[in-house]
Amino acid sequence: QVQLVESGGGSVQAGGSLRLSCAASGYRYCMAWFRQAPGKEREGVSSIAWSGANAYYADSVKGRFTISKDNRKNTLYLQMNNLKPEDTAIYYCAAARSPYLTPPRGVGDVGYWGQGTQVTVSS
Repeated sequence: QVQLVESGGGSVQAGGSLRLSCAASGYRYCMAWFRQAPGKEREGVSSIAWSGANAYYADSVKGRFTISKDNRKNTLYLQMNNLKPEDTAIYYCAAARSPYLTPPRGVGDVGYWGQGTQVTVSS
């Protein structure tokens, strides 16, 4: 069982920045960030291999968000810059079903979810 605990959400004006963190209890898991806006399906934002390589970004966040992983602290990060109102959502940390599997891209690839953290961007 992998436990994921997110932190770092909040409210910011458009153009601002936030950094999300996710402390994980499991090791060598590929991980990802998903988000879910009101009335919309949960969608993948970014993912990364367990080694910290092979970062993937959805087109909507490419060039603005940066995913990273500190394996010494077993913590996943998402640096979000130039935030837009359409980035408003609950952001979820996610881990693959087993160690070493490919990074989660869709909800079906996820074995473990964090509790979510709210990000609100005002115009």
